[in-house]
Amino acid sequence: MHSGRIEVGTGYLVWLVTGMLPQFIDPHVHWPTAAQILVRGLVHATSCAVVYTGVGAGARRVLRARPAAARAVTRVSGAAMIAIGAALLSEQLLH
Repeated sequence: MHSGRIEVGTGYLVWLVTGMLPQFIDPHVHWPTAAQILVRGLVHATSCAVVYTGVGAGARRVLRARPAAARAVTRVSGAAMIAIGAALLSEQLLH
């Protein structure tokens, strides 16, 4: 359940529950507003945890079986992070 800790830890779930879900609340339903938001938030968090766990398990299985692929993923990910960091730095320096 590591993925659930990451999602809650980033504040994404808080943003979703407070910023996005209220527009989907139906005032004509017999459920209180807080209960509707809570249920929708829990459904989202649960589905994300299931998907992230499945993707993580699949990636672990594939990358353990193919060390060259794991190195390639690591290098591409590192290069992408460096590129994003350079872009953010240049944006800050230009403004």
